Amino acid sequence: MSASGGNKAIVAAFAANLGIAITKFVAWAFSGSSSMLAEAVHSVADAGNQLLLLLGGRKAKKRADLEHPFGYGRERYVYAFVVSIILFSIGGVFSLYEGFDKLQHPHPLENVWLPILVLTIAMVLEGYSLRTAIRESNHVRGKQSWVQFVRHAKAPELPVVLLEDVAALTGLAFAFVGVGLTIITDEPIWDAIGTLAIGALLVLVAIILGIETKSLLVGEGASRRDLDAIEAAILDGPETRRIIHLKTLYLGPDEILVGAKLAFDGDHRFTDVAANINAVETRIRAAVPLARTIYLEPDIYFDPNLADPPTDSFVIKGLE
Repeated sequence: MSASGGNKAIVAAFAANLGIAITKFVAWAFSGSSSMLAEAVHSVADAGNQLLLLLGGRKAKKRADLEHPFGYGRERYVYAFVVSIILFSIGGVFSLYEGFDKLQHPHPLENVWLPILVLTIAMVLEGYSLRTAIRESNHVRGKQSWVQFVRHAKAPELPVVLLEDVAALTGLAFAFVGVGLTIITDEPIWDAIGTLAIGALLVLVAIILGIETKSLLVGEGASRRDLDAIEAAILDGPETRRIIHLKTLYLGPDEILVGAKLAFDGDHRFTDVAANINAVETRIRAAVPLARTIYLEPDIYFDPNLADPPTDSFVIKGLE
């Protein structure tokens, strides 16, 4: 994912949520709708989340140092995980609390036209934010379905914004129905039910985000497509006989660590082995540009099915 594309979606979402939060608080103050209060807090949480995503992207650009020799790329995963916690606690749990409180202490709505007007404006703004996120995601999504894109994306910003915007639009629909039914039936219970639905939705989205970002924090390897490309690049030359083992790890959304033990002929000179390893690294970087940190170890392959290991050893000539 390009940083500019992700930042564009984040900024669009932040501007929309900030404007929406202000209008929702005004509508809540004049109408007393618990759905509007839940939606206002949700929008404030979303706006704060966008700032956290931008902060994570900025911190991830810090240069590697002695304490963090592989850099700070995973800062983006950390802040994305914090976003899921905030969405769960401030957005979801608060909305559930407000909904249960409204069930126990119902009160009629005032200035009923105001919440409807604000919800309509909010839907337009959230629709613009979602449209921006979809457009930027399509640049990197390829042929993946939207579910596959959210599950397998290594850069967390666009999936987070997408899920937030979808949850926001769905929550607005719940609030619209809740307020509308309250106006029609004059029963405040519908406003409370709308608030509870918003809270349950936000908790669900937060759990999904938490699961996906946790996987990235723990450490994910390269995709099957990139792994196949790395293997093909290693074997696409005369330097090595085979791959003994190969492991990959995302150090951040924009960098893959590649570590491999490769089988070489036992009578190679040290200078030849070094040159061969450099050639293999060049092919790997050409095939998968994100593979920036590469460690290749030369070795002699021993077939475990053989009764006796080979007697030859890896001879480093030229250093006698």
